[in-house]
Amino acid sequence: MIDKKPFQSKLAKLREEGKYRTFNDIVRERGKFPKAIWYGKYAIKEIVNWCSNDYLGMGQNKVVIDAMHTALDQTGAGSGGTRNIGGTSHYHVALEHELATLHSKEQALLYSSAYVANEWTLVALKQIVTDIVYLSDSMNHASLIQGIRHSGAPKEIWQHNDMEDLERKLKDCSGTPCIVFESVYSMDGDIGPVKEICDLAERYGAMTYIDEVHAVGLYGSTGAGVCEQIGEARVDIINGTLGKAFGVTGGYVAADADVIDAVRSVASGFIFTTSLSPVLCAGAMASVKWLKDHPELRVQHQERANTLKRMLVERGMEIHPNACTHIVPVMVRDPFRCKAMSDTLLNEHGIYIQPINYPTVAEGTERLRIAPTPFHTDAMMNDLVDALERTIND
Repeated sequence: MIDKKPFQSKLAKLREEGKYRTFNDIVRERGKFPKAIWYGKYAIKEIVNWCSNDYLGMGQNKVVIDAMHTALDQTGAGSGGTRNIGGTSHYHVALEHELATLHSKEQALLYSSAYVANEWTLVALKQIVTDIVYLSDSMNHASLIQGIRHSGAPKEIWQHNDMEDLERKLKDCSGTPCIVFESVYSMDGDIGPVKEICDLAERYGAMTYIDEVHAVGLYGSTGAGVCEQIGEARVDIINGTLGKAFGVTGGYVAADADVIDAVRSVASGFIFTTSLSPVLCAGAMASVKWLKDHPELRVQHQERANTLKRMLVERGMEIHPNACTHIVPVMVRDPFRCKAMSDTLLNEHGIYIQPINYPTVAEGTERLRIAPTPFHTDAMMNDLVDALERTIND
């Protein structure tokens, strides 16, 4: 029989330190995004969701939903197997081609999530490039950290966005260096110096691996991400997600054909996992295509984010100093207060913003991470700013 004491002790410690996570029970309402229904402890109420990663509301887009209905009627619910045993449908093949084209790469590879794509691609690279040394930005996502750790490869951590520190690490590297970084950092809302990193990689013969999860669909003329927006084509491997701006679920990497083929051949997290449902592939492909042709949604998204940041600053609220993207981190700097503010906003104002505490962010940098969308109206923004101001001053 299992001894529950270690589990109870761990939970008690998390609560004592303000690190216990609460998962709010909500139901998104099709056609009413960003409104949702919250199933609270004592009542059910309509709320406005201010922290969704469905940045452009594509999970509600009729083109996406119609494509998924068509695929569901044609194929049924699931894929029926792993990719190498019955689970590669034409929908998978077509979506991988669409994603490769989006990123101007020769090939792409679908995974069940972007987390899995990061983890198992980095593991696979160690099996292929046996002397690889990972040089990882200090603010990299947990999936990148876990993939590097799981690979068993040597690693060096360079200070966030610090090119001098990265160059020092490159000079001292004794194997094949692989620089691992992100374009948009999801908690601070800042951007990696992609061109400068590629310059250093070129100078020192390093591979480059970028996570564009919080940028795909949102930046660039066709939504390919920051690399497209700045015209940088030198990044070797691009990771992206289908579960944020594209509004569905799943992840992928895109690179040269030989790179993808080798990763596909050795990445256990790809080989031994049931493939994405063709229904999800159909929705994702429709979303990618639609967003390629509708840059105005990206323009509206940036306008909404900039407007909200300006409104918050005018009311004296602290936004993370490095935030320069669509992500709006309102700094609280205390885990208990951050959770209490989130609860007050939800219970008293019908506003849902998830508190972000350690280990997602460093202790002392706790925050409310706000994600405006093109569908958050001026009235919603005014309500949010008023509610935040009252909550902060309580």
